[in-house]
Amino acid sequence: MNMDAVDLSILGPAFLAGLLVLATHVPFGQAVLKRGIIFIDLAIAQIAGLGVILVHSLYGEPSNWMVQVAASATAIGGAFFLSWTERRMGRFQEAVIGILFVLAASMSILLLADNPHAGERLKDLLVGQILWVDGRDLYGVVVLYAIILAFWFGLRSRIGNTGFYILFSLNVMASVQLVGIYLVFASLIIPALATVRSRYPLPFAYVLGIAAYLGGLLVSAVFDLPSGPVIVMALASLGVVGYLFLPNGEKV
Repeated sequence: MNMDAVDLSILGPAFLAGLLVLATHVPFGQAVLKRGIIFIDLAIAQIAGLGVILVHSLYGEPSNWMVQVAASATAIGGAFFLSWTERRMGRFQEAVIGILFVLAASMSILLLADNPHAGERLKDLLVGQILWVDGRDLYGVVVLYAIILAFWFGLRSRIGNTGFYILFSLNVMASVQLVGIYLVFASLIIPALATVRSRYPLPFAYVLGIAAYLGGLLVSAVFDLPSGPVIVMALASLGVVGYLFLPNGEKV
Protein backbone atom coordinates (compact mmCIF):
# COMPACT_ATOMS: atom_id res chain seq x y z
CA MET A 1 0.00 0.00 0.00
CA ASN A 2 1.38 3.39 -1.01
CA MET A 3 -0.65 6.46 -0.12
CA ASP A 4 2.01 8.68 -1.71
CA ALA A 5 0.88 7.31 -5.10
CA VAL A 6 -2.35 9.32 -4.85
CA ASP A 7 -1.14 12.06 -7.18
CA LEU A 8 -3.89 14.43 -8.29
CA SER A 9 -1.86 15.57 -11.30
CA ILE A 10 -2.23 12.00 -12.65
CA LEU A 11 -5.54 10.89 -11.12
CA GLY A 12 -7.31 14.18 -11.88
CA PRO A 13 -7.18 13.95 -15.71
CA ALA A 14 -7.91 10.21 -15.49
CA PHE A 15 -11.01 10.84 -13.38
CA LEU A 16 -12.12 13.61 -15.74
CA ALA A 17 -11.75 11.19 -18.66
CA GLY A 18 -13.94 8.73 -16.77
CA LEU A 19 -16.59 11.39 -16.15
CA LEU A 20 -16.62 12.24 -19.85
CA VAL A 21 -17.03 8.60 -20.81
CA LEU A 22 -19.89 8.18 -18.33
CA ALA A 23 -21.61 11.36 -19.56
CA THR A 24 -22.44 9.69 -22.86
CA HIS A 25 -22.22 5.99 -22.02
CA VAL A 26 -24.89 6.03 -19.33
CA PRO A 27 -27.75 7.22 -21.59
CA PHE A 28 -26.48 5.18 -24.53
CA GLY A 29 -26.21 2.12 -22.30
CA GLN A 30 -29.86 2.41 -21.36
CA ALA A 31 -30.78 2.66 -25.06
CA VAL A 32 -28.62 -0.34 -25.96
CA LEU A 33 -30.15 -2.39 -23.15
CA LYS A 34 -33.64 -1.46 -24.32
CA ARG A 35 -32.83 -2.39 -27.91
CA GLY A 36 -31.34 -5.72 -26.84
CA ILE A 37 -28.06 -5.19 -28.76
CA ILE A 38 -25.80 -5.58 -25.76
CA PHE A 39 -22.53 -6.30 -27.55
CA ILE A 40 -22.73 -3.53 -30.14
CA ASP A 41 -20.15 -1.42 -28.32
CA LEU A 42 -17.62 -4.27 -28.33
CA ALA A 43 -18.06 -4.63 -32.08
CA ILE A 44 -17.85 -0.89 -32.81
CA ALA A 45 -14.92 -0.47 -30.42
CA GLN A 46 -13.07 -3.30 -32.11
CA ILE A 47 -13.83 -1.84 -35.56
CA ALA A 48 -12.53 1.58 -34.46
CA GLY A 49 -9.48 -0.13 -33.00
CA LEU A 50 -8.96 -1.90 -36.32
CA GLY A 51 -8.89 1.51 -38.01
CA VAL A 52 -6.23 2.71 -35.56
CA ILE A 53 -4.13 -0.42 -36.06
CA LEU A 54 -4.50 -0.17 -39.84
CA VAL A 55 -3.21 3.40 -40.00
CA HIS A 56 -0.29 2.49 -37.71
CA SER A 57 0.52 -0.48 -39.93
CA LEU A 58 0.51 1.69 -43.04
CA TYR A 59 2.31 4.77 -41.73
CA GLY A 60 4.32 3.61 -38.70
CA GLU A 61 3.90 6.71 -36.51
CA PRO A 62 0.90 8.55 -37.99
CA SER A 63 -0.20 11.97 -36.84
CA ASN A 64 -3.10 12.25 -34.42
CA TRP A 65 -5.47 13.58 -37.10
CA MET A 66 -4.73 10.54 -39.30
CA VAL A 67 -5.53 8.22 -36.38
CA GLN A 68 -8.80 10.04 -35.69
CA VAL A 69 -9.84 9.99 -39.34
CA ALA A 70 -9.11 6.26 -39.60
CA ALA A 71 -10.94 5.44 -36.37
CA SER A 72 -13.91 7.63 -37.32
CA ALA A 73 -14.15 6.26 -40.85
CA THR A 74 -14.13 2.63 -39.75
CA ALA A 75 -16.55 3.28 -36.87
CA ILE A 76 -19.02 5.14 -39.10
CA GLY A 77 -18.69 2.42 -41.74
CA GLY A 78 -19.59 -0.11 -39.07
CA ALA A 79 -22.53 2.07 -38.03
CA PHE A 80 -23.99 2.14 -41.54
CA PHE A 81 -23.50 -1.60 -41.90
CA LEU A 82 -25.22 -2.35 -38.57
CA SER A 83 -28.07 0.00 -39.42
CA TRP A 84 -28.54 -1.86 -42.70
CA THR A 85 -28.39 -5.30 -41.07
CA GLU A 86 -30.93 -4.24 -38.44
CA ARG A 87 -33.41 -3.49 -41.22
CA ARG A 88 -32.57 -6.64 -43.18
CA MET A 89 -31.90 -9.24 -40.48
CA GLY A 90 -34.07 -8.13 -37.56
CA ARG A 91 -33.86 -10.64 -34.72
CA PHE A 92 -30.52 -11.96 -35.95
CA GLN A 93 -28.86 -8.58 -35.37
CA GLU A 94 -27.04 -9.73 -32.23
CA ALA A 95 -25.47 -12.60 -34.15
CA VAL A 96 -24.26 -10.16 -36.83
CA ILE A 97 -22.76 -7.95 -34.13
CA GLY A 98 -20.87 -10.92 -32.67
CA ILE A 99 -19.54 -11.95 -36.07
CA LEU A 100 -18.44 -8.39 -36.81
CA PHE A 101 -16.55 -8.26 -33.51
CA VAL A 102 -14.72 -11.53 -34.21
CA LEU A 103 -13.82 -10.46 -37.75
CA ALA A 104 -12.48 -7.07 -36.64
CA ALA A 105 -10.49 -8.68 -33.82
CA SER A 106 -9.03 -11.31 -36.15
CA MET A 107 -8.07 -8.70 -38.74
CA SER A 108 -6.38 -6.63 -36.02
CA ILE A 109 -4.30 -9.63 -34.94
CA LEU A 110 -3.32 -10.36 -38.53
CA LEU A 111 -2.22 -6.76 -39.07
CA LEU A 112 -0.09 -6.95 -35.92
CA ALA A 113 1.39 -10.37 -36.71
CA ASP A 114 4.80 -8.95 -37.72
CA ASN A 115 4.76 -6.02 -35.30
CA PRO A 116 7.29 -6.38 -32.43
CA HIS A 117 5.07 -4.16 -30.27
CA ALA A 118 1.89 -6.11 -31.04
CA GLY A 119 1.31 -7.22 -27.47
CA GLU A 120 1.60 -3.67 -26.16
CA ARG A 121 -0.75 -2.28 -28.83
CA LEU A 122 -3.36 -4.96 -28.14
CA LYS A 123 -3.12 -4.37 -24.41
CA ASP A 124 -3.59 -0.62 -24.89
CA LEU A 125 -6.60 -1.27 -27.13
CA LEU A 126 -8.25 -3.65 -24.66
CA VAL A 127 -7.29 -2.29 -21.25
CA GLY A 128 -6.49 1.32 -22.13
CA GLN A 129 -4.10 3.71 -20.44
CA ILE A 130 -6.45 5.93 -18.49
CA LEU A 131 -3.75 6.97 -16.01
CA TRP A 132 -1.71 8.48 -18.82
CA VAL A 133 -4.47 10.71 -20.15
CA ASP A 134 -3.26 14.27 -20.56
CA GLY A 135 -5.75 17.04 -19.82
CA ARG A 136 -4.96 18.52 -23.24
CA ASP A 137 -6.10 15.27 -24.86
CA LEU A 138 -9.61 15.89 -23.55
CA TYR A 139 -10.41 19.17 -25.31
CA GLY A 140 -11.53 17.53 -28.56
CA VAL A 141 -13.38 14.81 -26.65
CA VAL A 142 -15.34 17.43 -24.68
CA VAL A 143 -16.49 19.08 -27.91
CA LEU A 144 -17.40 15.76 -29.55
CA TYR A 145 -19.32 14.49 -26.51
CA ALA A 146 -21.15 17.82 -26.15
CA ILE A 147 -22.34 17.54 -29.76
CA ILE A 148 -23.36 13.90 -29.25
CA LEU A 149 -25.31 14.70 -26.07
CA ALA A 150 -27.00 17.68 -27.74
CA PHE A 151 -28.22 15.45 -30.57
CA TRP A 152 -29.17 12.66 -28.17
CA PHE A 153 -31.23 14.69 -25.73
CA GLY A 154 -32.46 17.28 -28.23
CA LEU A 155 -33.10 15.37 -31.47
CA ARG A 156 -33.30 11.73 -30.43
CA SER A 157 -36.79 11.25 -31.85
CA ARG A 158 -35.73 12.63 -35.26
CA ILE A 159 -32.38 10.97 -35.97
CA GLY A 160 -33.74 7.46 -36.61
CA ASN A 161 -31.84 4.19 -36.40
CA THR A 162 -29.03 5.29 -38.69
CA GLY A 163 -28.52 8.45 -36.66
CA PHE A 164 -28.42 6.39 -33.47
CA TYR A 165 -25.75 4.09 -34.88
CA ILE A 166 -23.62 6.99 -36.13
CA LEU A 167 -23.76 8.88 -32.81
CA PHE A 168 -23.08 5.68 -30.91
CA SER A 169 -20.13 4.78 -33.14
CA LEU A 170 -18.51 8.20 -32.84
CA ASN A 171 -18.98 8.02 -29.09
CA VAL A 172 -17.36 4.60 -28.77
CA MET A 173 -14.59 5.56 -31.22
CA ALA A 174 -13.48 8.40 -28.95
CA SER A 175 -13.96 6.48 -25.71
CA VAL A 176 -11.96 3.42 -26.71
CA GLN A 177 -8.91 5.61 -27.33
CA LEU A 178 -9.27 7.10 -23.84
CA VAL A 179 -10.04 4.07 -21.69
CA GLY A 180 -9.88 0.88 -23.81
CA ILE A 181 -12.47 -1.63 -24.95
CA TYR A 182 -13.06 -3.28 -21.56
CA LEU A 183 -13.91 -0.04 -19.79
CA VAL A 184 -16.03 1.14 -22.72
CA PHE A 185 -18.19 -1.99 -22.45
CA ALA A 186 -18.34 -1.93 -18.64
CA SER A 187 -19.23 1.79 -18.53
CA LEU A 188 -21.98 1.31 -21.08
CA ILE A 189 -23.68 -1.82 -19.78
CA ILE A 190 -23.08 -2.18 -16.03
CA PRO A 191 -24.62 1.11 -14.79
CA ALA A 192 -27.57 0.65 -17.15
CA LEU A 193 -28.17 -2.95 -16.03
CA ALA A 194 -27.64 -2.18 -12.34
CA THR A 195 -30.31 0.53 -12.36
CA VAL A 196 -32.76 -1.03 -14.83
CA ARG A 197 -35.32 -1.67 -12.07
CA SER A 198 -34.76 1.65 -10.33
CA ARG A 199 -37.37 4.38 -10.14
CA TYR A 200 -34.71 6.92 -11.22
CA PRO A 201 -32.36 4.95 -13.48
CA LEU A 202 -30.45 7.81 -15.12
CA PRO A 203 -29.25 9.68 -11.99
CA PHE A 204 -28.55 6.45 -10.10
CA ALA A 205 -26.54 5.12 -13.05
CA TYR A 206 -24.43 8.29 -13.11
CA VAL A 207 -23.79 8.10 -9.36
CA LEU A 208 -22.82 4.42 -9.58
CA GLY A 209 -20.44 5.04 -12.46
CA ILE A 210 -18.80 8.07 -10.82
CA ALA A 211 -18.28 6.17 -7.55
CA ALA A 212 -16.76 3.23 -9.41
CA TYR A 213 -14.30 5.38 -11.38
CA LEU A 214 -13.28 7.33 -8.30
CA GLY A 215 -12.89 4.24 -6.11
CA GLY A 216 -11.19 2.22 -8.83
CA LEU A 217 -8.63 4.93 -9.57
CA LEU A 218 -7.80 5.37 -5.87
CA VAL A 219 -7.45 1.62 -5.26
CA SER A 220 -5.31 1.13 -8.36
CA ALA A 221 -3.01 4.01 -7.32
CA VAL A 222 -2.65 2.93 -3.68
CA PHE A 223 -2.02 -0.75 -4.47
CA ASP A 224 -0.13 -0.14 -7.75
CA LEU A 225 -2.57 -2.13 -9.86
CA PRO A 226 -3.67 -1.59 -13.51
CA SER A 227 -6.39 1.06 -13.39
CA GLY A 228 -8.63 -0.25 -16.20
CA PRO A 229 -9.28 -3.71 -14.74
CA VAL A 230 -9.69 -2.30 -11.21
CA ILE A 231 -12.34 0.17 -12.42
CA VAL A 232 -14.13 -2.64 -14.26
CA MET A 233 -14.18 -4.66 -11.02
CA ALA A 234 -15.45 -1.61 -9.12
CA LEU A 235 -18.22 -1.09 -11.67
CA ALA A 236 -19.22 -4.76 -11.41
CA SER A 237 -19.18 -4.76 -7.60
CA LEU A 238 -21.21 -1.58 -7.26
CA GLY A 239 -23.46 -2.80 -10.06
CA VAL A 240 -24.42 -5.89 -8.07
CA VAL A 241 -25.09 -3.77 -4.98
CA GLY A 242 -27.13 -1.30 -7.01
CA TYR A 243 -29.21 -3.97 -8.69
CA LEU A 244 -30.00 -5.67 -5.37
CA PHE A 245 -30.57 -2.69 -3.11
CA LEU A 246 -31.62 0.38 -5.09
CA PRO A 247 -35.29 1.33 -4.61
CA ASN A 248 -37.29 -0.36 -7.32
CA GLY A 249 -39.79 1.14 -9.69
CA GLU A 250 -41.70 -1.19 -11.94
CA LYS A 251 -40.35 -4.71 -12.26
CA VAL A 252 -38.73 -5.60 -15.59
